[in-house]
Amino acid sequence: MGQTLTSAAHWTSAKEGRGGKLEFTQANEAILNKIIQFVEGFSGAHPEECNVIFQQALTWPTCLTPADLSGGYSQKGSETVSDAVTPNGVPFVTLKSAGKQNEICVMSFEHLEGILRASGDKKMSETRACLEHNPDPVAKMCGDRFATEREDTEIEDKKRNLRLVLLIKDFDDKLISEAIKHISSEVKLTPPEVDRMVKLLRDYSGDDEEKHVLEDISWMPPYTYVFENGCRAPPYRQLHGDISYIQAQPHDGDKMCITASTTGYFFNGAEGETYKDLVILLREKSPRFAELIDKQDLFKVRHTEDDNGLVVGSSHGHRDIDDEDDERQDNGNRAVQKAEDKKKVAEKKKQDQGRSKRLEPSFKWRVLNVHDAQDNKQEKQVVKAPPKKRKEILYSDGRSVKKAQHSDGEDSFEESTSESEEEEESPDRRQEANSDLPSEYWQIQKLVKYLKGGNQTATIIALCAMMDFNLTQETCQLAIRDVGGLEVLINLLDTDDIKCKIGSLKILKEISCNTQIRRAIADLGGLETMVKILRDPNKTLKTLAAETIANVAKFRRARRTVRRYQGIRKLVALLDCIPVVSGVRTTEQEKDVEVARSGALALWSCSKSTKNKQAMRRAGAIPLLAKLLKSTHENMLIPVVGTLQECATEPSYRLAIRTEGMIEDLVKNLKSENQELQMHCASAIFKCAEEQETRHLVRQYGGLDPLVTLLSQNDNKELLAAATGAIWKCSISPENVVRFQQLKAIELLVGLLNKQPEEVLVNVVGAIAELAKEPANRPLIKKAGGVPSLVQLLTGTNRALLVNVTKAVGQSAEDPDNMVMIDRLDGVRLLWSLLKNQNASVQASAAWALCPCIQNVKDSGEMVRSFVGGLELIVSLLKSDDREVLASICAAIASIAKDEENLAVITDHGVVPMLAHLTDTTDDQLRRHLAEAIARCCNWGDNRESFGREQAVASLVKYLKSEDISVHRSTARALHELSKDPDNCITMHEAGVVKPLLVLVGSHDEELQEAAAGCIANIRRLALANEKAQK
Repeated sequence: MGQTLTSAAHWTSAKEGRGGKLEFTQANEAILNKIIQFVEGFSGAHPEECNVIFQQALTWPTCLTPADLSGGYSQKGSETVSDAVTPNGVPFVTLKSAGKQNEICVMSFEHLEGILRASGDKKMSETRACLEHNPDPVAKMCGDRFATEREDTEIEDKKRNLRLVLLIKDFDDKLISEAIKHISSEVKLTPPEVDRMVKLLRDYSGDDEEKHVLEDISWMPPYTYVFENGCRAPPYRQLHGDISYIQAQPHDGDKMCITASTTGYFFNGAEGETYKDLVILLREKSPRFAELIDKQDLFKVRHTEDDNGLVVGSSHGHRDIDDEDDERQDNGNRAVQKAEDKKKVAEKKKQDQGRSKRLEPSFKWRVLNVHDAQDNKQEKQVVKAPPKKRKEILYSDGRSVKKAQHSDGEDSFEESTSESEEEEESPDRRQEANSDLPSEYWQIQKLVKYLKGGNQTATIIALCAMMDFNLTQETCQLAIRDVGGLEVLINLLDTDDIKCKIGSLKILKEISCNTQIRRAIADLGGLETMVKILRDPNKTLKTLAAETIANVAKFRRARRTVRRYQGIRKLVALLDCIPVVSGVRTTEQEKDVEVARSGALALWSCSKSTKNKQAMRRAGAIPLLAKLLKSTHENMLIPVVGTLQECATEPSYRLAIRTEGMIEDLVKNLKSENQELQMHCASAIFKCAEEQETRHLVRQYGGLDPLVTLLSQNDNKELLAAATGAIWKCSISPENVVRFQQLKAIELLVGLLNKQPEEVLVNVVGAIAELAKEPANRPLIKKAGGVPSLVQLLTGTNRALLVNVTKAVGQSAEDPDNMVMIDRLDGVRLLWSLLKNQNASVQASAAWALCPCIQNVKDSGEMVRSFVGGLELIVSLLKSDDREVLASICAAIASIAKDEENLAVITDHGVVPMLAHLTDTTDDQLRRHLAEAIARCCNWGDNRESFGREQAVASLVKYLKSEDISVHRSTARALHELSKDPDNCITMHEAGVVKPLLVLVGSHDEELQEAAAGCIANIRRLALANEKAQK
């Protein structure tokens, strides 16, 4: 275990003399689960070794109490000890109080297993705490006694200890192997990509400096052997993400030794510089390489309709892997035009010389910073001369301010789940010289002049006077900016006078609520200075700096800047205070709590970036947020819960929220009277309830009742959207559906189907779809008047809403009375029309909904034929590339084919060869419905023989190896129908169908038994007929 914990496990950074913590990642969860399984089954598998006494006790802080330890334990003073003791009289288990938390000591595997059993659903937390406080458990268990063993030690004792060490070593090796597999499945940069890039650059390497971009590039010896996974790095370095080692010789410098890892390329021994692409790294370090690569004729022509120029890579000298646009760089440099393409491009350029459309380099080489002077000239003409500033704002590649703002706009919806593009292309408004301006504008400009020219006392007075103005007004904010006040305020942050710093930060905090101001602060380097202040011993300064960062970090570039300058780690450190849950707090405690609150606010803003979420996790933010979540103060809870719900889009955070006991606190805060806090708690539950364990905990802690209560908050749409989303996800568990039924949630949800925004409707309909899976709830939907509203929503255009509403209609159609109403409202026609939707999820959901409609409607065959072109549309969707669409269409075909006339029509449309073409799939869901469709289609004409000619029979036999009983059932039915053709019987027998069918005959499923036996009977009849014919 020691090697695995050291090499394969992910740890947070150690700080202030304390060791790091295990991160909440899927890899760590897998390791912890394996260790729990190993310990829990140890005494049964190894009865002798489990009694070995540890050299040192494993000690860790625990959530267990004396009440959790029953049978074989007694109380001695303030300690709870085991009745069993070592030969030296030391108890095998000791539970004692250590401050506000209990501490436990264990001396053997047998009792360690007992402690895990006593932990119940807290096994993961106990194992995590044990390993964090005992990072090398083998050393404590066995020590170095094998090196210093006394001669009088018993031989049997030696053997038992040796066997224990070997068992742990063997288990450690297995953990290492599984960790390597897990790391290999999560790589970002892959060995084939590295090989292709090196091979590509090798083709452009040589001694001729005019033709070749490098003198040489090769694999670094002795690491040239290629392992099975494609890596050249040794296995112990693969655990750290290394793929291979490269040596490159540029024309203008020394040989470079480069490591290719799963996160990118970096120089051996260098820290902090990781590049997503090898070409970018070489460009940064070799000017000659950059010059030569620019000369390569690797462009293609593209005609653009707009006036946008060449988009080039960032001109910053330092690029690291955390850039938000690294994916574009990764895609842009991975492939290069071949020699044939060059000739075609040259000819194309000659043909297009007379055209007015502009020529643009290939997107693949945009990041190489190659652009022509004419583009620069045209773009620079757009940029107006900026006012005097502390730092130059214009980019060196000549991009206009408008372009820069566009590239640094707010994160998209996919990255930020709660904030839209707040600052996309905001206009840069300046006050007109002759416009009527309020007196405050001119007064503030005078104060800024005093700030520029006054001494220390005048500066402080000017700052105080400026604070007397209403800085929330846009006029006052722009007045400070227009006269150059921002540069002065940011410069004051570099002074040694604390009062000047505090005054400046107070003003910046107020005016940074303005979109233009916060962008200007970022452009002037204010964020870098504020990040440095986060380490200042003055708590007021740290609080103000964090609050200002929280305001400024509303757009992507600002969040990236905070991360680049180690701001995430410093902000996480601000959370490390002891919140006072109750009682009177001292002044210092008040300041500590205020510092933590401001840090949570800043992290909340920064957490809208995926890479910032990862940086927060690595810095150890999760346990600190869990601790702050127990606070009773709403001003602390709102940013903490806001940060958690923003981060809950990541699986590692959802795991942490569940295992760290945060679900209980979220449920408790759902009952708060603060609607903003309720909204964030409901949103966090909404995102975390994807996992079954979380849904169970929400019900266990009584979270379903307050969620239903929040449905009455019809005036607060954000709260309503969060509450309905949480109910939707919690309804996935059948146990929760029972409770929602008792709370009459169906009636309340149906009442929200009208006059609500789409974000609410998506969640409401999703919840109704999940609740309708319970047959008892389907009549309630009709009784509450929900069926007409659901059918009406089928005419919408929102894809997420269409997916959910089709599911809800499909579930409702399982009830015959509901189906009558759906048919009368023309709901089946609307569902059929959704098959034409361009979105695969909508197509699949509509097809699934059609299945119960066709099964439960009267005269279903006639109804299906009444849709002009409907059957042809169904068959054509068998050409889809989406597996979910294919499975749903096969299920629909199985229902349609029950009618003989419809079966004849779809046969004429070529359904047989299309179904046969899909039989090579390995997806069990598709296999099940495909086999069912084949079984139904065998009942017309010579379709059985056609399936045999299309070679579908042998592929169907392979389905019997699946572990899904439903696949067996539908496959046996299909084989039974196909076996009525003699040629198919021969094919089945050759494919070895008899043996698995004999096993299925013994199944408890009567339908499966009958189909398997029927198939065997047909094969046997053919064999008997053949024998009789031969005689």
